[in-house]
Amino acid sequence: MSMPTSASTPERILHRLDWKVIRRLDGVLQGDYRSLFYGYGVDFADLREYQPGDDIRYMDWNVTARMNTPYVRQYHEDREITAWFLLDLSPSVDFGTVDNLKRTVLIDFVVTLARLLTRHGNRVGAVFFGSRVERTIPARGGRIQTLRLANDLLRQPRLPRAPFTNLKPLLEWGLHAIKRRSLVFVVSDFICEPGWEAPLSLLTRKNEVLAVRLWDPREMELPDIGAVFMEDAETGEQLYVDTHDAGFRRQFAEGASRREANLGRAFKRAGVDVLSISTEEDLVSAIVRFASSRQHRRK
Repeated sequence: MSMPTSASTPERILHRLDWKVIRRLDGVLQGDYRSLFYGYGVDFADLREYQPGDDIRYMDWNVTARMNTPYVRQYHEDREITAWFLLDLSPSVDFGTVDNLKRTVLIDFVVTLARLLTRHGNRVGAVFFGSRVERTIPARGGRIQTLRLANDLLRQPRLPRAPFTNLKPLLEWGLHAIKRRSLVFVVSDFICEPGWEAPLSLLTRKNEVLAVRLWDPREMELPDIGAVFMEDAETGEQLYVDTHDAGFRRQFAEGASRREANLGRAFKRAGVDVLSISTEEDLVSAIVRFASSRQHRRK
């Protein structure tokens, strides 16, 4: 994404999202965003025996083993939520079409959720990550904080091509720096080196964590557009391919399917819910779909 222009300033972005996304979400969800995030901003209160319908993520396995009866933890909700956006801004987020980069989706998502949270008196902060932690924005509340996030994201430069991203330092930052139970959004395309599941799993033990996975349909299936140069979004390596070749397109799709399956298993092992957003999907539809799915699993 280029530097901000008169058409892409923080104020304009927030105004667009207020009208085209947030108002629609308010209408669909009736202002009740508990189906999007629950268990956030809470302090431990007590233990009680498990009852059908309880969230098994709050199971206390030590007490369960000791008592030979399932027990769950209960929490007191705080009035104020602190939310953190752990943002993967590595080169692969600049993949997509001119008008639909994964980076564009990332900015719209962050500004939308920051606006939803801060307008109710909550605080939001962010960490920008490339090959390392590039910038930390302390958690604060208010509309000004939402505008600051938008401004800093617009001004964040694209990074040069590099080896595959390693997300472990970003997640380990969260483990060490987030002291109080918080709502944590890990926003990435998860095109990265393996090994991030363990720190992500540890992060979920102390926080309410949502993995927000960005993707583009062209990463899943190649169109038949003839001979083209394909470039690795992370490393910049180029490969000349003939997309007329049905066999090559099939192998590409099969490889993408295997990556999807492996990613799904990794998220399951880490114990996180996943909000998956395509560059070609309406943001409201993606969020409502996720909220409905999460609400259904809690019943």
